[in-house]
Parts: sequence; C-alpha cells; structure tokens
Amino acid sequence: MNEVVSAGREPRRPRRPGRPGRPGHDLESILVTAVRLFNERGYDATSMGDLSLALGITKSAIYHHVSSKEELLRLGTGRALDGLFGVAATAEALPGRAVDRLEHLVRGSLAVLAAQLPFVTLLLRVHGNTPAEREALARRREFDRFTASLVKQAVADGDLRTDIDPALTARLLFGLVNSVSEWYKPRPGDDGAAVADAVCTLVFDGIGVVSSPDR
Repeated sequence: MNEVVSAGREPRRPRRPGRPGRPGHDLESILVTAVRLFNERGYDATSMGDLSLALGITKSAIYHHVSSKEELLRLGTGRALDGLFGVAATAEALPGRAVDRLEHLVRGSLAVLAAQLPFVTLLLRVHGNTPAEREALARRREFDRFTASLVKQAVADGDLRTDIDPALTARLLFGLVNSVSEWYKPRPGDDGAAVADAVCTLVFDGIGVVSSPDR
C-alpha cells in the first residue's frame, strides 16, 4: 500500500528491525553503576540481578548493551588502564631527563585517579580470578615495568639515589600513588594537583639527589 504524504512533509521511513534501547540507561550509565557495585560489594559478590535492581531495569535490557558481567569488568578496568597508558605514552615522548618523565608519570597518574577514581579503585582490587582480571593484571605489570625503567634511567643519570633497587623503588612509588585511592574524595573541578604536589615533594625529596646547577 502506498503511503499518503501530507503536503510539505517527507514520508515516514519504516523502522529498522532490532532491539530497542532502554530510555535513560545507555552503556555509560550501566557501566558507572556496575563499577560502583563492584567496588561496594566486590566483583564476585555482585550479580547481574543486583545490577538490574540498582538500575531499575530488567537483565535483558542490560544484555542489550553488554554480553556479560565480565565484559563490564573488562570495560571498567580498561578505562583506568587506558588513562594510565596514555600518561605513560606522553611521558615516554617527553624530551629531557628520565627523572622529569618519571615525575610527569606520577602527576599524570594522580590526575587519572582524580578523574576516574571508581575505575582506578576497581583496577586496584582485581585479583586475577577471571580472564578479564588476568588481562588487567598483565597490563598493570607492563606499566610497572615502564615505571621501573624510568627509575633505572634516572639513577643512571645521577638524579636518584643509587642505594635503592629500581624495581623496588617503582613498586614503593606507585604503592604510595595507589594508596591515595583509599582516602581521596575529589570535589568537582579537583584535578588532583594538590595531592600530586604533596606526593612528588615527599617522593623526590626522599629518593632524589642534590640537583646540578644546570637543572
């Protein structure tokens, strides 16, 4: 049957088949709620039923956006890791001394923590019980190796103390950075700069050596 077209109007196109989304609940809102529940209850103790209750939608509406609870975990930890590796990439590309790149890495990591605190918190709590957790831990180890390489180079440059093992220093350094997630409550507009200043003063005054006059 031909469709009647009113004057000045385009004919209505038939809707394409497919599952409709749920108004007010896109992937982002589902992910944010899932990460909050994972942090509050633990990943293993949180079910898709718990998530559907928290969102006020059916589980089938959630599965319209994601295939499983583990996919939500992968997306959540991935957001934190992508932020950290973005900082690592800019630090690696910076000219100058390794100690300056290391400080950039610390400050940038704290900025990621301030901007993505629930996602970073989730990343720090994974234990390797699922494939998604093991993937996240493998990427964390890669980040740790990059940090250790900067520490090692900074020691070789004469900018950090030589009596501390670089790998241990990297672990202690980011142990301090990561501990901020346990107590830090950023306010709107807070980029974590004040915390970064305090951490860098504490760390680099402790493991640094006296700067040469040309620095």
